[in-house]
Amino acid sequence: MDLTALPTQSLERTDLYGDTSHNNVEANSANHDDHQAHASESSDSQAATLPPNSILLAQALVDPAISWRIHNCKLSEKTVTQSLPMLFLYHYDSLDDSVKQAYPLTPALLTHFNTPMSAVEAAKLIGIESELLATPWQVKVIGSLVVFSEALQLAVRLHWTNTGKSTQQIYTKKADEALITAFKEWQFFGRIDVLYKNDKQRLVSIDEHAVASEQILTIDASTDYQYLPATHALEVIAQLETHKSELPWFETAILARLE
Repeated sequence: MDLTALPTQSLERTDLYGDTSHNNVEANSANHDDHQAHASESSDSQAATLPPNSILLAQALVDPAISWRIHNCKLSEKTVTQSLPMLFLYHYDSLDDSVKQAYPLTPALLTHFNTPMSAVEAAKLIGIESELLATPWQVKVIGSLVVFSEALQLAVRLHWTNTGKSTQQIYTKKADEALITAFKEWQFFGRIDVLYKNDKQRLVSIDEHAVASEQILTIDASTDYQYLPATHALEVIAQLETHKSELPWFETAILARLE
């Protein structure tokens, strides 16, 4: 692959950072105009200080034209159980409406809403048989993978999970069904490490929320993984999440590892 054809120092905001409609688009027009002017000035400043022919990390990772491959997809934590305590509110919410009507919430019950407990303890507190409470599967899986491009001589270690909570409650009959359901909404999170061996082009990460002098991070070629600062990792994760449906190799590797 011709490295000069790969993502370089184009800093058009919509290309680098995707749709920003989740931000406060209802701000008054004066503030919006000020923000646009500042963004334009910031882009001009970045373009002026980027090393020539730079590869933009976040943009490269979401470019489907690059032949990305997945290596070393593995699990670091896997919990699929029905025995962990849950907050009382989850137990109560699982009840049929008819049972809720017969056993409405009282001030005494409300004091236990955020108290972790077993289904047996929750049933005793409500005054019902424990069989009336649905017992969900509690799922928490954390893993990592390395995505790499031989053409770029770039490898990036990413982390993924099904939920940011301690566990995700899934109401299915079987554990394998719960696991599949849980990963319908999997996500990237946490630290990112970069291994870059290409000394012909500079690898650059952009943090648009930093002060101008700190927005650009140049990642030098190295034989070791380098830790990406947290703010830059968040920018990369945001790009990956935005374009995840266009990057099927990630989900394919993760689901294969769960089987």
